Amino acid sequence: MSDSENASDAPADVSAAYDVDYRLVNGRAGEALTIASANPTNFHQAISDTGAMPRQDIWAKLFLPDGPGPFPVVIVVPGSLGLAPHHLAHASAIVDVGIAACGIDPFGPRSVTSTVANQVQFSFAASAWDVLAAAEALASRPEIDASRIGAQGHSRGGSAVLSAASVHLAAASGAPKLAGVYAAYPWSGHQFVDPAVGSTRVRAIIGDHDDWCSPMQVQAHIHAMHVAGGDATVRVVADAHHSFDRATPLEHIADAAVTPGAPTVYIADDGAFIPPTSDQPDPSLVDLDGFLYSINAGYGVRGAHIGGTPELAPLFVEDMTTFWLNTLSPTPPSVL
Repeated sequence: MSDSENASDAPADVSAAYDVDYRLVNGRAGEALTIASANPTNFHQAISDTGAMPRQDIWAKLFLPDGPGPFPVVIVVPGSLGLAPHHLAHASAIVDVGIAACGIDPFGPRSVTSTVANQVQFSFAASAWDVLAAAEALASRPEIDASRIGAQGHSRGGSAVLSAASVHLAAASGAPKLAGVYAAYPWSGHQFVDPAVGSTRVRAIIGDHDDWCSPMQVQAHIHAMHVAGGDATVRVVADAHHSFDRATPLEHIADAAVTPGAPTVYIADDGAFIPPTSDQPDPSLVDLDGFLYSINAGYGVRGAHIGGTPELAPLFVEDMTTFWLNTLSPTPPSVL
């Protein structure tokens, strides 16, 4: 249930990416945005009582490639410590192949520093809604091609983009349908009973040594989308841990609280959670209920690993850019 974004990889000043003088590693400057999102208490409120959601702004920074546009765009969604250098490095790599990138900050406007130790400071439904809100805001901009908007999420952000791909949540939001989502080592503890994603192309990538999130649960999640008719694939990377896209050495986070072996909490079409020990949807249940079940059932684990190697980070970037070129290019290259 906990995410592993580590302070060692976070910017010294989280707001630095939104300063006018901030530039990506490729030298590209961006435009700071404020995006109207919401704070649904759970997926049921987001889908079935949308008007009752408390409103919430999030921050973003949009980076455009050279050329006249309109451009395809990838929304970059961070994990539990917000935007960090490796997320912005990925944004730079995306811009380098001619696709705009928009990094979002779900934490700053919510006065949240980290969700590593406490994932329920705002809901996973809110994280997914942030993605759709960003897509809606970007679609209104003349330099963005509204038919070619994708979202890439890491860890908790990976969970967010997978949920945002759901036909049920997407229909409730009114946002343009995402062309694709790329979920990096996502937590798949929440899954819709009906996993349909419509036309959204889905790719997940996770290491076989990930002990923050369950590779088997991610495989099952993506396979369910595929069986339901979606264009959904998953790549399991050998000898890779959580956040293997960073070039930081592998380290053990002793106080990490995770539940990688816990059963899946399913979501009904109307957004109500279905507890693992029941077949009855309950609209009143929230994220905390599922997490407490996992802990009380003995699935809680203290300590997990994070980090990569110099060989794994380039592997991730190649897989990422190949996916986005194939998904968002007007005429996908025949060989990538």
